[in-house]
Amino acid sequence: MDRERGNRGPWLLDGLVALALLVIGLAGTAPAGLNQGVGTGRATYPLVVVAAVAVAVRRRWPLPTLGVVTAASTAYLVLGYPYGPILLSFFVAVYTVAAYRPVRPAAGAAGVALLVLLTHVFVGAHPPGLVGLMPAAAWVVVPFAVGVTVRLGRENAARNRTDEARRLADAERLRVAREVHDVVGHGLAAIHLQAEVALHLLARKPEQAEAALTAISRTSKEALDELRVTLTVVRRDEAVDERTPAPGLAQLPQLRERLAGAGLPVTVEVDGPPRPLPVAVDLAAYRVVQEALTNVLRHAGPATATVRIRYTPTEVAVEVTDTGRGAVAAADRPGYGLAGMRERVTALGGSFAAGPASTGGFRVSATLPVEEVA
Repeated sequence: MDRERGNRGPWLLDGLVALALLVIGLAGTAPAGLNQGVGTGRATYPLVVVAAVAVAVRRRWPLPTLGVVTAASTAYLVLGYPYGPILLSFFVAVYTVAAYRPVRPAAGAAGVALLVLLTHVFVGAHPPGLVGLMPAAAWVVVPFAVGVTVRLGRENAARNRTDEARRLADAERLRVAREVHDVVGHGLAAIHLQAEVALHLLARKPEQAEAALTAISRTSKEALDELRVTLTVVRRDEAVDERTPAPGLAQLPQLRERLAGAGLPVTVEVDGPPRPLPVAVDLAAYRVVQEALTNVLRHAGPATATVRIRYTPTEVAVEVTDTGRGAVAAADRPGYGLAGMRERVTALGGSFAAGPASTGGFRVSATLPVEEVA
């Protein structure tokens, strides 16, 4: 229904333009003749009607429309009728060809139309002679220039829309890739360490190996649930599972439990009263903490980690420090994880820093601006 309405729109507009030209032509031709001291004849109004009605199909058949209007206008002028509203139909026909056809065929058609129209300058009932060249040429050059300008502007706008759509699509793919990296990377790192523990204990202490396998099962399920929530941005036709909360700082307790099961004790310290955050800020802060702790799990060796969250009226700051290998492991860390964290934070206007901590270990910190709530 909407497509049919959209297809009828140009037809309706062109019909209204043709009707307006018809009314102006019928009402204005006689007064134009009186002003110029030129009379009208039996063919005057039929030619005016033909030129105006042809405009109704101007966008569907621009070149045939220009041909019909040019023939009618030239016959009108050769018969010695007054310069009048019929030339408005000619103006619209030339404009349409320039606006809706490529430059070369449009220029060729406009040139032929000009040559045909100039016939009345030298032959006919009242030829104006050379003084009529400039006015006649203006009725082609001006609408042609306007039409080309409009067409170029329309094409430029279309290119800009395409470029913007491509840019947004690339940004969306990058965001989804970053989300998948964070979710899968964290989950696999935890599962890998738990599997190593299970293999080590399987023969000697099967009951502890069973606990590690249980942790693997729980971690993999949580990672899959979070991944499913993340990928709903790609599959918009499916409803989001509302039972799985969107990742945010509120999920830090679950994250801490998973990492404790993987052998990384994590302490969480909160400075200031927690408050609701914008979704993008909440997600970015959580991902920074998650990725930083995943790096600790991968690179720091036997270590503990501390997460500090600081809330202020205008920002939220997160800091993750560990007691691991610090500067030794830093050379292993400048991969996609740190780059992804930096991109997340800077995209929201925040600041990000990562490097060996002064007290040993490694430190990741991010500050994200938050609009103050009145």
